Amino acid sequence: DVVMSLFTAGAFGMIIANKASISGAEGGCQAECGSASGMAAAALVELQGGSPKACADALGMALINQMGLICDPVAGLVEIPCIKRNAAGVSIAICSATMALAGVELHIPADECIQVMKSVGDHMNPDFKETAKGGLATTPTGLRLKEKIFGA
Repeated sequence: DVVMSLFTAGAFGMIIANKASISGAEGGCQAECGSASGMAAAALVELQGGSPKACADALGMALINQMGLICDPVAGLVEIPCIKRNAAGVSIAICSATMALAGVELHIPADECIQVMKSVGDHMNPDFKETAKGGLATTPTGLRLKEKIFGA
């Protein structure tokens, strides 16, 4: 069961990577954290014996709940805010899987959610794509942390 759930997560990850992106540098954190959360949601549904449609619905629910999430690592490192976003992604995965297993339908097919995520990422300002030039990375505290870490 565990192997099959990992296969399900990996298969959805391959679809996202081929049709959109799993990279924060390319699509923002929606691509990185959102994809991971969606893959986890699909794996959880598979692990509980859910249908392929329920797996896809769980993936899509996780993606739509992180749509537009920017990638703004403080000092260019993953400690702030990435770790916290991934932890929040776990709760989104659990909620998405629970809803899908309860019969809550996505309504917008998962493949369309993936395409929209790509479109949003393509239109996202480059400063919000893992460059540390926008968002939390540019706050006064973020800049002080960068100086403290790198000395410049």
